[in-house]
Amino acid sequence: MEKIVKLASENGILIFSKSTCCLCYAVQILFKELRVQPRIVEIDTIPDGVEIEKALKRLGSSCPLPSVFIGGKLVGSTNEVISLHLSGNLVQLLRQLAV
Repeated sequence: MEKIVKLASENGILIFSKSTCCLCYAVQILFKELRVQPRIVEIDTIPDGVEIEKALKRLGSSCPLPSVFIGGKLVGSTNEVISLHLSGNLVQLLRQLAV
């Protein structure tokens, strides 16, 4: 849990992902299309990835991956990010980071 909090606070936009997950890829593409470069942590390629995934589940995301953090706060998974985007609120969050 400490590693998640540390990474989230050190990176404006952070995505915990799996390299084989199509929903993770879709969220990454969305940020790319918005011309944003998040820090991406592919948990299936790091030694403590299983522990990170368990900790993400405990944080309360509807689905543990992808887990998107903006400004150090958990935004959520694919459904939450897409909902924010469709309502126009995702861009607003990203603009607040840039200020």
